[in-house]
Amino acid sequence: MINILIADDHELIREGLKKILKKEPDMQILGEAHDAAQIFEQVKNKNLNIVLLDISMPGLSGLDVLTELRQKYPELPVLILSMHPEDRFAVRALKAGAGGYVTKDSAVSELVEAIRKVVSGGKYVSVRLAERLADELERHTEKPLHETLSDREFQIMRMISAGTKTSDIAKQLSLSISTVNTYRMRILEKMKMATNAELTRYAVENHLIE
Repeated sequence: MINILIADDHELIREGLKKILKKEPDMQILGEAHDAAQIFEQVKNKNLNIVLLDISMPGLSGLDVLTELRQKYPELPVLILSMHPEDRFAVRALKAGAGGYVTKDSAVSELVEAIRKVVSGGKYVSVRLAERLADELERHTEKPLHETLSDREFQIMRMISAGTKTSDIAKQLSLSISTVNTYRMRILEKMKMATNAELTRYAVENHLIE
């Protein structure tokens, strides 16, 4: 039996996933969580085989949670289930240790296949993503500028691009304002830009924010 933890901050999504996965005879939902604290509590206290993790979580982002899970529970597979298109986060999630990446508009059969493959020790990527990665390897293209950022820099870059105030970024990420400003300067330097407006334009053009 595959014991599953569903980690998503939207109750409707969790309920929908439970309804779908309960139909599979070899799967059971052992727990659910809506934020990072609940995720780590569930992982600590339950015998889980996989975590279905939303990449957009309140407080710690899904990527932050993924990184910490891989450090503390390296044998526990994590499958990212996200509303964001693959070209936005999939490669970064896989590099951070995710066993796979599935979008929420995927077919039920694809989600079930991904869970079984990741639990068995494999990696799951869609045909679309596999083709994209193959194309990039063939072209030997340089990395996009945002791929040079660390996960935390990427997170803050997206928040800045979305117009989030420095004080609000600091509060949400439990950082000091001076630390956020340091991140901002480092991001601008890596992105070869001078203003927040340039970051926003780049993020919009590359579909990194809504």
